[in-house]
Amino acid sequence: MKIKFLGAARQVTGSCYLLEAAGLNILVDCGMYQERKFLDRNWDPFAAYPGSVDHVLLTHCHLDHSGLIPKFVKEGFSGKIFMTSATRDLLEIMLLDSAKIQEEDAEYKRKRHEREERKGPHPEVPLYKARDARNSFKFCSSIDYATPFSLNSRVSVTFHDAGHIVGSSMVEVTVKENGDREKILFSGDIGQWNKPIVKNPSVFQQADYVVMESTYGDREHRDEVPPETLMSKVINDTYSAGGKVIIPTFAVERAQDLLFYLSKLVRKNEIPFLKIFLDSPMAVSVTDVFRKHKECYDKQTLKLIEDNEPPFEFPGLKLVRTREQSKAINEIKGPCVIMAGSGMCTGGRIKHHLVHNISKPENTVLFVGYQASGTLGRHIVNGEKQVRIHGKYREVRARIEYMDSLSAHADRKGLLKWIGNLDEPPKKIFLTHGEEAASLSLQQVIENKKWPVAVPEYRQDFILG
Repeated sequence: MKIKFLGAARQVTGSCYLLEAAGLNILVDCGMYQERKFLDRNWDPFAAYPGSVDHVLLTHCHLDHSGLIPKFVKEGFSGKIFMTSATRDLLEIMLLDSAKIQEEDAEYKRKRHEREERKGPHPEVPLYKARDARNSFKFCSSIDYATPFSLNSRVSVTFHDAGHIVGSSMVEVTVKENGDREKILFSGDIGQWNKPIVKNPSVFQQADYVVMESTYGDREHRDEVPPETLMSKVINDTYSAGGKVIIPTFAVERAQDLLFYLSKLVRKNEIPFLKIFLDSPMAVSVTDVFRKHKECYDKQTLKLIEDNEPPFEFPGLKLVRTREQSKAINEIKGPCVIMAGSGMCTGGRIKHHLVHNISKPENTVLFVGYQASGTLGRHIVNGEKQVRIHGKYREVRARIEYMDSLSAHADRKGLLKWIGNLDEPPKKIFLTHGEEAASLSLQQVIENKKWPVAVPEYRQDFILG
């Protein structure tokens, strides 16, 4: 039995692990790279030939875990892709939107490069098109939480709630090989405890091998006050300055978390009445999926619905789908709140809103999630005075705020809590999905407990058992 780390190794995005066990090649996640320095890998041939892989196990729908599935299918994969029902519904939205953005960005770059008489580092074509995304859906199969299913007579798989986003999973793979039974646990993205909408992360008492995320392995979330308190202050301060609040927003979970807290602020009259735009067709569609999958809700959210205070509907909220509606937002004079994707400012409508607003000192850009190395969001959060957007450098004069209490990832304390539920140390813990410094920091803390830990290199493999 062998595992090979084909992504998210000493960096965050591109999650992809190949498990060779009991005659099967099993791919866990097939994620897209989003850090600028690793974008070339999206264009590289897959390290695991798609036609040789029997099954894909998908932890959740975020693009850094799912974004290369259409390319994987296009290049030869013909097996089944297993995921939860909620992930199945969200995946269609995510991948179709990803294809659309790629097609639009490719055309935009083609025209810009023609105008500037130059060529970029990558072909001016999308990685895949909408038809490729649609074709991949026929290989998807939905699985319920806590329901074991067999891949063959010696390999079984169980999905458990990861508490990260609606439908997210931790994947437990049990392998019978050479008379032994080995359990390999893939953490997926581990959520925080006591967060809105979703349930708490599942925990385990036993595992032989653990592949564990380490996004916040070197730090703890800083915010010590409730998210709605911080949001109220930012909105009220910006309103007083006559400005707009621009929030780069991840369409899945983060947008819905923001709506959850904004609905509370509006209903309690803790912010002035103003227009609040969710300017993301994908986020609007995702919110519809959230309404459908109430089986994923925590008790607090179910109670709000029962009390006729649905978190995704409140006065002032405007759900924006069309391009014309989006453009019209920038004609509005005076304060408003604009939520738009992508969450790391790597593409989508947020770039247009930043072009119109980032150089105005009365405005605030509020970041509410992790910004990967090399992304536009990271450059802004790091305090750079000029940033390149749509081919031109823009002065950063708006106030920049960062709030990490909305993160859908557990911090170091949460990660240690999760792994600490094991009764005994596993044979090996593999730390992935974290920048190198974060993974190495968490490795040191766990090794202090005398537990064996590795931080794999890209494409490194390990023999298990």
